[in-house]
Amino acid sequence: MDPHLLRTFVAVARCGSFSEAARELGYTQSAVSQHIAALENDLGTLLLQRRPVSPTVAGIRLLEHAGPLLLRLDAARADIARLTAAPAARITLGVSPLAMTSRLTLPLAGIRRTQPLLEVALRVLGREAVTHELATGTLDLGLIDGMAAPNDPLHLPDIGPLTTMAVTEGPLAVALPAQHPLADRANLDLADLADARWIDAPDTAVPLAQLRTASGTNGYRASLRYEGTDIRGLLALAAAGHGLALLPTHAIDGMPGLSPVPICAPRLVHRTEVLHSNTSDGPLAVLATALTAATR
Repeated sequence: MDPHLLRTFVAVARCGSFSEAARELGYTQSAVSQHIAALENDLGTLLLQRRPVSPTVAGIRLLEHAGPLLLRLDAARADIARLTAAPAARITLGVSPLAMTSRLTLPLAGIRRTQPLLEVALRVLGREAVTHELATGTLDLGLIDGMAAPNDPLHLPDIGPLTTMAVTEGPLAVALPAQHPLADRANLDLADLADARWIDAPDTAVPLAQLRTASGTNGYRASLRYEGTDIRGLLALAAAGHGLALLPTHAIDGMPGLSPVPICAPRLVHRTEVLHSNTSDGPLAVLATALTAATR
């Protein structure tokens, strides 16, 4: 499959419109139509219904493949660019919200003291954005958090030859409003909360899809969708009774109106990992080593 045709297909499916996709990609609508027709001819099947524009069963399946395929192509280009690039005077770090702790800020301060001319840009991003932008070369180093079984790595997308190392592991707790009937419990089984109201906050709390997988149930339905990286905003919503959220205990401790109740089953931890290119050297290598020093 021609990747240019595949990118056009993904854009049309996402926009739900040939004309919108054409504007986004900088093509004429006729060119977009030709791309889709050529891809359908190559695969021998209809990929998009035309009125309204929506993916067919085959198109839905192709979309599942398209994202990882295109990401790996972008990652390959970025990896070669890193190999041939001159030493950088500026580094860009991407950090998911709950990974922004002293485990990053203190080593970073040490590097900036020893290299005062080094320019540093730090971006707080959603988890998916950190991995995607690191793979495609927008970021030089990523720090990402998530839920895992003890000593297990995070389940990250296949984004090419990157080094991943553990930084921390810590306990998880459910953020319950202080007046909640279960707020005084010593611990909770996650499965007992399957029918509760939850906040869907994939860039801050543990994503609800992961809760379903971990407990083997179809529960954990969202009462509210929270998009963004502001942890305090999420905690304020939980304290006001909009829904529960599973977070590292340290993120909930001391927050007014909330009670952090640990999860006893299944055995899960909050894990933070550093991701960087295998070719990283200089200040990036120093920072990665400092971030993981306490885990050795």
